[in-house]
Amino acid sequence: MSDVLAAFLDAYANALRRHLDSPTHASLAEGYDLGRRALVEDVSLLDLTEHHFRFVATNDSPEQPIAEPALEFLLQTMAALDIATRGYLGGLRRYEQQRSRADDLAGRDAFRTALVESLQDGFFVADSRGTIIEVNSAFGALTGYGAAGLPYPLPHPWSLPTGPRYPDLGTVAQRFVIPVRHRDGRDVWLAVSTSSLIKPENNEQIFVGTIRDVTAEHDAQARDQAASRLATAVGAATSVVEVLAVGLDELRRTVGAESAVVSVWPNRNTRPEVYVSGAVERNSRNIEAPELDDRATALLERARRRPPRSLFAIPEGTESSEGIVAPLGEVGDAALWLRFAAPRAITAADWTLFSLLIGHLSLAVQRARNFDQARSTSLTLQRAMLGPIELPPRFSVHYEPALPPLEIGGDWYDVVPLNDGTIGVVVGDCVGRGLSAAVVMGQLRTAARALLLRGAGPAQLLAELDAVAARIPGAMCTTVCAAVLDPERGLVRYSSAGHMPPILADVGVAGRLLEGGRAVPLATFDTPRRPEATTALTPGSTLVLFTDGLVEHRGVDIDESFAKISAVLADTAGKLPREVADAVLSRLRPAAGYDDDVAMVVYRQPPASLHLEVPADPDQLAALRRKLKGWLAAAAVPHDLASDLVAAANEACSNSIEHAYLSNGAADNQVLLTAECDTERVTILVRDTGTWKPRSADPGNRGRGIDMMRALTEELEIDHTEPGTRVRMSVTLPAIKSPVANPLRGTNRQI
Repeated sequence: MSDVLAAFLDAYANALRRHLDSPTHASLAEGYDLGRRALVEDVSLLDLTEHHFRFVATNDSPEQPIAEPALEFLLQTMAALDIATRGYLGGLRRYEQQRSRADDLAGRDAFRTALVESLQDGFFVADSRGTIIEVNSAFGALTGYGAAGLPYPLPHPWSLPTGPRYPDLGTVAQRFVIPVRHRDGRDVWLAVSTSSLIKPENNEQIFVGTIRDVTAEHDAQARDQAASRLATAVGAATSVVEVLAVGLDELRRTVGAESAVVSVWPNRNTRPEVYVSGAVERNSRNIEAPELDDRATALLERARRRPPRSLFAIPEGTESSEGIVAPLGEVGDAALWLRFAAPRAITAADWTLFSLLIGHLSLAVQRARNFDQARSTSLTLQRAMLGPIELPPRFSVHYEPALPPLEIGGDWYDVVPLNDGTIGVVVGDCVGRGLSAAVVMGQLRTAARALLLRGAGPAQLLAELDAVAARIPGAMCTTVCAAVLDPERGLVRYSSAGHMPPILADVGVAGRLLEGGRAVPLATFDTPRRPEATTALTPGSTLVLFTDGLVEHRGVDIDESFAKISAVLADTAGKLPREVADAVLSRLRPAAGYDDDVAMVVYRQPPASLHLEVPADPDQLAALRRKLKGWLAAAAVPHDLASDLVAAANEACSNSIEHAYLSNGAADNQVLLTAECDTERVTILVRDTGTWKPRSADPGNRGRGIDMMRALTEELEIDHTEPGTRVRMSVTLPAIKSPVANPLRGTNRQI
């Protein structure tokens, strides 16, 4: 036995005797201290208990038993040992738990790694600064940047420098779609989903997320949007020119082409019509016209012979293409050429987009062609119903439809030259719109023309139209204004069946309403006799007949519209009737266009004769030309014919000044010019009191004045029999061509 153990056991026996002699808390506390000493001195529990029970066996007696108090002291001594034992066991258990947890964490790390690597989506971990610190193999496959290159600080190597703003992982969005540049140079679209976490060991914020390739979905959506934009752009177009004007621009912008060209062959024997958007290489022989160079012409010619709905890269069979060509439509008469700004590779997605867009453009062109055919048919019907294509001189007619799909309605006009030199004019408006109203209009117009040719006056015409309208379904309540003009006598007789009153304007004076001869519309009430009124037509006055679509606008007082027409007519005495019609329509046109059909007839009464007496001085010729030009406009002489007459009159006056008074220096020498017009002819008379120089047999570079006058006029008479010289020139006023709409609406092919 060691000395330490012997000393401890002696101390234990002495302490136990004292407790047995006088058991107190202090003696028990001494036992607890011995237990702590046993821990320090490494006394085993077995040695302690054996010594205790030997002591009890030696000192116990029946008279004074000590076993129970001694056991209390032993337990108090062993309390410290029990606490230490339990602490050890607890530590051992904690160690086992931690070891088990470590083993579990190691297994879980391996499982996490396997799980992350098995994801088809790319996985990444970023620190609070946005630096990518962990990625999986799928991330590397999607971006081209794998785990070997970690970490990836901002800006990330796959971000596009010219693309949209790169999102901040922590503040902008947890889900977003962004384009990136793959390491191999491809542009791909990625859907990114991120979450924010806090690391428990250091409270650092990190971000974990996934990425998924959505390039196919993005391209499909982009194709749908591009097709929708193109369809919307050409949706309102109603002609081939309008379709290509907006469609080529939209197509070129969508595919990123530098230019888009379409050639259309109207027939086999004519050159194609060329429509261009963007810059193209033109034929050097024709810089201004939209004519392509020989290479482009050959490409388009070859493309139109390809099968419909086929696309071909130029040049064929190469990895990099300058552009594409394709037939347009189904009939082989049009082709499209898209030229890129720089050669590029065309991907499968590009081919799908090109095919989709060109298909939409082809459908729009075909729809416009069908619309053009329908328009041409309706315009032919409209012209047949509305009246003559050729009008007498000093007339202008206009029809403004409010129904664009067919451009035909129930408003009409007619101008009928009669055998006695008078001219019948009828303007009417049937109830309703569209083809049904046009059918009624055609029957009434034909009946009115027949009545005029038979010699019926305005009132009689309307009275007999009452009976006709009563037998035509849908003709009831038709409004009509009928007039017979007598240019020679300067009179107009008119009668109105519930129609808008005509407006008559004298030269330089605001127009006034002709409100006489008014009665109810056709076939409404039995009228014993329709009224008629007569008004004088002063020289140069302007008469306008029109339908209610010109003056009846929503939210506008009709009297205000009448006042506008009257004001316009006050300033149009020197304009042609066609220009008067344009001025009236422009002044009264609503911002959104006319919402009802408009038919209008403009007539100009021949003006008073023009008499000019000017000094025989070349400086006076400019003023003479201006005055004569203004008078010819007031006489409704077309501009090209007026220019010829002004040139001929100027030559005649120049001859009088230069030749008639060449040897006569009198200061009072005069040249007299007189201009007159009737219903069909314009006559200009130039007189002087001198003697013309005889015409040379070889005039040389000069002396061509008489030849010019003869070429510029129909009849030329030069009379030298009277004192002085008399030059008489005359022309016949041409019939006015009523404008015929062009189904292609426009001639400028440069888009």
